[in-house]
Parts: sequence; structure tokens; C-alpha cells
Amino acid sequence: MKQRTRIRWLVALLLVVPLLASQALAVDQEKRAEVAKKKAEVLEQSIVAEGGDVSPDPSMTITKPGIQAVDPAGKAPLDNAITCMARSLYWETKGQNAATMEAVANVMMNRLSSDEFPDTICEVVKQGGEQGACQFSWWCDGRADEVKEEDSYLIVKEVTRKALNQQLEDRTDGALFFHQRSISPRWASAFLRTAEVGKLLFYKPQD
Repeated sequence: MKQRTRIRWLVALLLVVPLLASQALAVDQEKRAEVAKKKAEVLEQSIVAEGGDVSPDPSMTITKPGIQAVDPAGKAPLDNAITCMARSLYWETKGQNAATMEAVANVMMNRLSSDEFPDTICEVVKQGGEQGACQFSWWCDGRADEVKEEDSYLIVKEVTRKALNQQLEDRTDGALFFHQRSISPRWASAFLRTAEVGKLLFYKPQD
């Protein structure tokens, strides 16, 4: 009888331990995500206040585990800098290389530090509304915004981390606008072309 009781106790313990470990991991991930989002907000505010040329405090840089803990499934609401930038990079550079992802991230960061654009990444991404004359085509194309390829999303989140930490070289030479090579928008002739990266062309206002 005692042997059966002991076996039942051991079986119950084996079932409970993985559950507790899973719950602890989930809590740890949530904490990492919250820390990363708060750091991103501070970095945003610093860039708006001081411009993009000031290096952030090392204690405020976003870590790799932190960035990956935010929106792991690519389905979270677009309500923080990390999710807004990562989702925008995912859709705007779909199927393109890391250099193109970094270039589009450069544009978002350049807009963030410009007086001519909104003061948060989410506002930069959503400028113009979800219907009509939006600034980023994926935001107003009428399609679902959730991520479909997890591996690609991991890559753009790492680019997002480096961008917010101001660890990316500006491949665009200060560009504020871009478009696909395959199209010729009317507005492009009024701006100075600064770079060609992958399938995209980049521009900034004429001096």
C-alpha cells in the first residue's frame, strides 16, 4: 500500500514540476518583454529630445532576450515601439535581405528624430490613418497585420533592437522616404535620391 502511494506521489510530482517550470518561464518572458518595452519608450523620448546623434545610456539598451520576448507570435496589438517597428519592417521588406530591413529602419528612425514627423515610432508608422493616404503601405492595405513567417520576424526584431539602440549605420544618408524600384511616384522628382538598397530607392528633401 505504501509503495503504491509513493508511486502515485511521484507520478503527480512529475506532472506538476513541468507545469510549474512552464509557468515560471512565462512569467520571466513577460517581465523581459515589459522591461524591453519600457527601455524602447525611453530611447524614443531621448531621440526626440536630443536627436539621433547622441549615444544612449548602456543601461537602457535593449537586450536580445528582451526584444524576442516582445510579441513572440507576431499577433500583439501595435501599441509599443518594438512591435510597431518590427511589424512594419516585416511587411515593408518581406522577402528582402537584412540590408534592406536596416535601411527601412533607418527611415523610421530618421523620421522619429525629425521635427516634421510624429514623436513615437507607432505614430510614425500609423501616420495618415489605416485607410487612405498612409505613409507605410502595409498599414492601409486592408489585409491582416499578423506575422506569418516566424523566422523572418525574429530577424526583423533583431534589426529593430539595433535601430532603437542606435547601433545601425544609416545606409540611407538621412532619407525620410522610400519606394519600390518597380514604381515611379510623382513625389519622387521633388526630392533628392540618397541611396539604393535592394529593391528600394531612398530620398530626402532637397537642401
